[in-house]
Amino acid sequence: MNRAEGRTWIGLIVLCCLLSGCMRSQHVFRDPEAVVAPFPTSVTRIETPITDGSHFQDLIGFGQPRDLLDSDQLEYVDLSLQEVLHLALSNSKVMRDLGGTVLRTPENTQTAFGPAIQETSPQFGVEAALAAFDAEFSASAFGEKNDRRVNNQFLGLGGFFEQDTSVVQAQLAKRTVTGSQFALRHIINYDFNNNVGNEFDGSWDAIIEGEFRHSLLRGGGVEFNRIAGPGSRPGVYNGVLIARLRTDISLTDFEIGIRDLLSNVENAYWDLYFAYRDLDTKIRARDASQDTWRQVHALFEAGKKGGEAEKEAQAREQYFRFEEDVQNALMGRPIEGTRTNNGSSAGTFRATPGVYANERKLRLLLGLPPQGSELLRPSDEPPVSPVTFDWMPIATEALMRREELRRQRWKVRSRELELIASKNFLQPSLDLVGRYRWRGFGDDLLNPGGGATRFDNAYQDLTSGDFQEWQLGAEFSMPLGFRQGHAAVRNAQLKLARERTLLVEQERQVINDLSAAIAERNRAYAVLQTSINRVDAARQQLQAVQAAYNADEAKADFYVLLDAQRRYADAEIRYYQARVEYALAIRNVYFEGGALLDYCSVALSEGSWPGDARWDAAERERLRGRPRRIDYRLRQPPQVSLGGQPTVEQPTAEQPTVEPLPTPALEAWDVPGVEPLEERDGPALQEPRFSEPASFPPSSADPPRFSPHEVLLEHGSRIQTVGYLRPDGSSPSNSPSESPQFRRLPVIHD
Repeated sequence: MNRAEGRTWIGLIVLCCLLSGCMRSQHVFRDPEAVVAPFPTSVTRIETPITDGSHFQDLIGFGQPRDLLDSDQLEYVDLSLQEVLHLALSNSKVMRDLGGTVLRTPENTQTAFGPAIQETSPQFGVEAALAAFDAEFSASAFGEKNDRRVNNQFLGLGGFFEQDTSVVQAQLAKRTVTGSQFALRHIINYDFNNNVGNEFDGSWDAIIEGEFRHSLLRGGGVEFNRIAGPGSRPGVYNGVLIARLRTDISLTDFEIGIRDLLSNVENAYWDLYFAYRDLDTKIRARDASQDTWRQVHALFEAGKKGGEAEKEAQAREQYFRFEEDVQNALMGRPIEGTRTNNGSSAGTFRATPGVYANERKLRLLLGLPPQGSELLRPSDEPPVSPVTFDWMPIATEALMRREELRRQRWKVRSRELELIASKNFLQPSLDLVGRYRWRGFGDDLLNPGGGATRFDNAYQDLTSGDFQEWQLGAEFSMPLGFRQGHAAVRNAQLKLARERTLLVEQERQVINDLSAAIAERNRAYAVLQTSINRVDAARQQLQAVQAAYNADEAKADFYVLLDAQRRYADAEIRYYQARVEYALAIRNVYFEGGALLDYCSVALSEGSWPGDARWDAAERERLRGRPRRIDYRLRQPPQVSLGGQPTVEQPTAEQPTVEPLPTPALEAWDVPGVEPLEERDGPALQEPRFSEPASFPPSSADPPRFSPHEVLLEHGSRIQTVGYLRPDGSSPSNSPSESPQFRRLPVIHD
């Protein structure tokens, strides 16, 4: 078979292979009675993934949900607000809320892993940006065989050229923060060919060369490379400073998650407090109406005056009305309670009744099972003392410390740096290139016993230094018009203008919300005073009507008695609602002012590294040695952070004199058959305790609201510490310098 026939057969084979993939399948008609193998009628279907279900028992092993008849079998656990906050932080790797965000949009749920995920991101983290300046080692080895006919009768033997070559190369390259690139490489070439006139059958070339490339215009400078990173493109910036700002934004998001969690826990705590007070009031109202029904029913059975059928039916209706209220107040209904961003940023009190329902919400936020053998019960009382705020200091501090504003300022600073980097692409590319090379040639690569003749081995010739080469030059290029560069600058300017405009609007929103929070505090305190007077008046009315009715049923209107019972119950419930509204109104002022963590005595700081990590870092630092200070004689990168929490000097002012409000006597209904609150079975609540007025921000001399401790939230490679501040205002670590309020800033080594 000649070459032409061979090419023909190869072409036919290739054509058949191509046509076989394009042919349509032919339908084959078979006997319908024949048994045909099952054929899939669908492509996809819903399946169940394989997961570890060992934790299911922990979630569902708490028993059946509570019923109305279980109230007599439960025991109570009294928890203060600070104990509840501590428990929530201890069990919260996920910043829970009451809006179901973890189910609807889990990607938007803040967790304790957020800052570590951003810090260790292989694309957008700080370490990823620093990796662009790491030294890189590369090596390659190739062998090649050449066998060809050449059109030269003097080359090779008979016009045929045969060659065996090998190339081995190793290189160590480094990029600096100024944009310069340095490379040191070693090349070994082996060449064996049949050229006429070769001195050796096979020859070796050993080369050592150093090369540098320095960008003088585009892509050069410390400022640009730390902002955009080496090798960046217009609009895509991932330098060390940009990555650092992304980490700062993730830390701010983590702080916002902690703040919202604390706010939701306090909301649920006061919701449960109100549910207990509401239940207790309705139980006493039911018992009083039951006693009235019994009196009227006795008169009805005896046929006496005052026991008319319509009066007995109305007394019975009121009893069952209060009984229904008691059932609802104990069990509760699945309706929305108080949570963040319902009416206000921190949450507006909804006054949702139901002890069991509100206790389940609190358990959800605390990371506890929905039911337990013990029923949680608040032990703290809402404040009733007046608390005043000075507008100028808290407004100034709100603009500086509010978490959303701080996050937006990080974004503004990031856009400012991107604008600086984008202007670099308006310059042409001018690179200074230099190369210096040593060559060695020989019959052998290395021959320790040789050296008698010239070019005995390549390494011996290399060390002689007889063959040295150098190259120095410049490369210049520029796009005509710089269309992409101008578009990048304009885009960066628009993004910066957008972020600045959003910052101004956010500041306006914060000031408006803070003003509304203070106005709500004033309203809540005024309503609290009014509700106290209302309760006192309703109690006196009930006592007077009840006494008159007991003395002579004919002189006292029976319907007035029933109405007085309802009025007293409504007034007492409204009084407790006003107390909770006032407590949350004070909390909301701290929330809007960016000082909720201080109000709750919580501090955020990065936890200590494990012992092995500390030892490894110290050993690496010792081996590397102290970094030398290099003066690049170029513009230094701009400062992007103040390095700590901003503070505002508060003007000294005298504390207002606090006169506690009179508290109405709500411990008992002055009617027959009603026991005092302390002697009643079930959730007996404590009497109101008056609290001292709060200052803004809390003074370091104030006593701690809870004993100092730390709560560690693990996230990824690091541990985020959430701890309570000490009385002197320091963090709970060994010293404030070792555990700053937010985190230890990373040291950047280029």
